This record gives sequence, C-alpha cells and structure tokens, in this order.
Amino acid sequence: MDKAISVENLSMAYRNKKEEIIAVDNISFTVNQGEVFSFLGPSGAGKTTTQRILTTLLPITDGMAHVAGYNVITDAKKVRKNIGYVGQLGGADPNATVRESLELSGKLYRQSKDVTAQRIDKLSKLLDFHELLSRFVRTLSGGQKRRVEIAQGILHEPKVLFLDEPTTGLDPQNRANLWKHIKTLRDNGMTIFLTTHYLEEADALSDRLIILDHGKIVAEGTPTELKKRVSGEAISIELKNSQDADKMKQFFHQLAIDNMIETDIGFTVYTPKGEELVADIFKYTKNNHIELVKLSLSIPSLNDVFLALTGKELRDGGKEDEQ
Repeated sequence: MDKAISVENLSMAYRNKKEEIIAVDNISFTVNQGEVFSFLGPSGAGKTTTQRILTTLLPITDGMAHVAGYNVITDAKKVRKNIGYVGQLGGADPNATVRESLELSGKLYRQSKDVTAQRIDKLSKLLDFHELLSRFVRTLSGGQKRRVEIAQGILHEPKVLFLDEPTTGLDPQNRANLWKHIKTLRDNGMTIFLTTHYLEEADALSDRLIILDHGKIVAEGTPTELKKRVSGEAISIELKNSQDADKMKQFFHQLAIDNMIETDIGFTVYTPKGEELVADIFKYTKNNHIELVKLSLSIPSLNDVFLALTGKELRDGGKEDEQ
C-alpha cells in the first residue's frame, strides 16, 4: 500500500531559557493513503509539534519526513501544494460571509473563479453547510464554523488533510456530527492525519493510531489491537481517604493480583473475573471501614492502554505542546 506519510527517526528539540526541551524524541511511523491516522496523547506529548513539522511549519532537529512523496525540508513548497491544514484556531474571517471566506481560499490557491465556485458548491453539500453560504462566519455555531474551516483546508483537493484537535470546544452533538463528516472525507479517499486528546474521538475515527507520551511513541496499532493488549476487564477504584491505599494493596496482594496500577486517587485492576472481584472488593471495604468514592467495572479502553504502558491516565496531561 502506498504511503501518504513516512517518518524516520524524527526528533525536535528547542531551548527554553537555559534548558533544552525534547518535544519529539526519535519517532518513526508511516501513514497509508486513504486512512484516518491519529496521534493520541495528553497535552505536551508532542502531537502538535510533530504535525507542524509535517506541514513544514517547524524545522527538524534530526531525522527525515516525507509527505505525499516529498521531503518536508528540501521540497517544502511541493508538500504545501499537496496538503491541507486546519489548526486549532481555524482561519475563517468572522466578518466575511462563508462564500467570501472560501473564495479567498480559492484565490490563495490560485484557482480560477469557475473552479472555486464548483468546489464551493461540492464541498458545501458534502459537509452540509450549503444553506449557510450567505451567512457571516461570526453568526455560525462552533460546529458549523469548523466544517467551513475544513472546507477551506481541502478546497484545493489535497492528498493529505491535517486536523489539529478539530473538535476542541464543541458540544457532544456537534462533535459527533463532525466525526461523521470526517469519516465521509476518508470514505471519499482522503488521507487524514488527526491529533487529539479525546479518547472517544481516537477510538471512533481512527483506522490506526499512535499513542504519544513525552515525545515518544508508547503504542501503535488499530484501536481494537491496542485494547486487546489489556486483558480481562478493568475495575476502577477511587478511595475517599488516601491513607486506605495500603489496606487495598494488602488485599490485592492476598488475592495474588499482580495486574494492578496505583493512581493518584485509587487503583485500576485488570482481571478476567470482574464481577467476582467487584463483589470481593465491596465485602472487604465494608468490613475494613474503607470508604469508596467510585467503583466501576468496564471493558478496557484506550485510557487503560495508556495507563498500563505509562502508569498514568491519559487525562493527566500537562502544558500544551505549542512549541
């Protein structure tokens, strides 16, 4: 299968005052044509930095990257002609109409007026905002505006579309609606490189994904493949009093449970006998006067994969990686 993106031993470092920060640490991966490929990780993991390198917005400290068959350093202009990029802040002019914003994008891509008009008509129907073309951008909802910004990014029919945290700030209904449109673009043959810190988004959209932490790849595969790495069921326990943690560890030790991870607020345990262990936990905590805030049983999620590999939850992120 042809590769839309190929990355080999990519690194990116920068200086913050007197300290050198490694934002991306020797990562390698490929993206197939016509798939949704996601970078999943907490804020500060290196997702946005990697995407900015691939879109020629940042230099490479070390390694090599090709997008749409072109080197991002030596063939940067050719890369830009073959990609679309929709950043976190978007790019639609709030004081222009939707049609005017798209027409401006056509001019920037040096398209003829006829070609631009045809593509505006096509994309506004595909992304379900045809009736909004005469509206000012500032009057649109968050979801509507995001669909217009995606149309701006693909008006020139790029081979690869980069989406950076596309649903941040959207309510659940608009987020789900945008997911549907992203899948439609994929089904029409477009390659989509997505960065996100939303677990459910990566699970719902990704054909394949990478989980990134501190600039390093900690896991790669399909969502199903990754979740199969964590066997059994997941039991999440949140304690009201942290001083009860030693009692719980003693309990798990007595039951010879070794697939257990301690978190800041309790424990996550993976077991093939979920319901049986939950009953035992209830009995033990009651008899030993241990107060629980939460006790839940579920099938393993991508967060469980991240937790099993790194010892912390994906939602524990730090500062945004805006370097």
